[in-house]
Amino acid sequence: MTRLITGDRTDDDSIARLDDPDLAKDVAAGLSAGQKTLPSKYFYDDEGSRLFEVICGLPEYYLTRAERAILERHADDIVGDLEPDARLVELGAGSATKTRLLIDALVRRQGGVVYCPIDISAQAMRVAEENVKAAFPSGVVFKGVIGEYRDALGRLSTMDQHQKLVLFLGSSIGNFTLAGATRFLAAIHDGMGPRDRLLVGLDLAKSPETLVRAYDDAQGVTAAFNKNLLVRLARELDADFDLDAFRHEARWDPVESRIEMHLVSTRRQTVHIGRLGLDVEFEEGESIHTENSYKYTPGMVARMVRESGFREERMWTDPEGRFALRLLAPA
Repeated sequence: MTRLITGDRTDDDSIARLDDPDLAKDVAAGLSAGQKTLPSKYFYDDEGSRLFEVICGLPEYYLTRAERAILERHADDIVGDLEPDARLVELGAGSATKTRLLIDALVRRQGGVVYCPIDISAQAMRVAEENVKAAFPSGVVFKGVIGEYRDALGRLSTMDQHQKLVLFLGSSIGNFTLAGATRFLAAIHDGMGPRDRLLVGLDLAKSPETLVRAYDDAQGVTAAFNKNLLVRLARELDADFDLDAFRHEARWDPVESRIEMHLVSTRRQTVHIGRLGLDVEFEEGESIHTENSYKYTPGMVARMVRESGFREERMWTDPEGRFALRLLAPA
């Protein structure tokens, strides 16, 4: 069974669309800064979402396998204390491949579940719906929202009075700065009731060599994913980026405990962005900083959880201790 919740109608009434983010404004500000930046949320057009699904299956990208191992082993335990009619809300759902393990646990436990995925990519939402419907022909009500989860969460928080398990998986929290992650968790906290719970995925600190390989794979898929951001700007903002004049680079910052992704200019050049009337100068070796991925120590996690208004109820890790899922409750 599928049903529209809110927003503008798409070609499928099980999916609602929120307003598109302001790409032009963010690009103008980011490419005019001293250290040029582009927000990582713009990776996820249809092609970016497709490439990210490929990345998740690469041998170097341990995160997906580690998180899936936790869910395969502990899904029943994760949902074990939820109320019988609890709802499942997922921020940044992607294809919902891993989430099906939790959906299955809830269907077996309570006979059915309302699943509310939120994703910025329409293509990812279509794939998620197809996957969920194929795996669960009955028993799952799919209420998808296309848009930024900052906006969508406010709408979903008022959908009914049932308990909600909010999912923020895949170490997506690591794309925020530490202060930004704390603010974002606090915003989730403010949209939750006292009975609701948050399950968040956290990639743990480990050797720089392992981390750099995970974000700069031998097949060049992550490089294509990073460069696809320039393809999007060419298509949507009439930018004349020469893809051959930029190279992908993954850097480990030990002070910040994060991987950074950059697009590095291989020569001195000027890029014209037609829709903005903007000329952007690049020196050889100058980069566009496109993504952060923080890798967490116990102290970093404890501070972030405390300052965002949560308390930790449970924690699960994969057998190698590379990744953690933490179940948080409003403090």
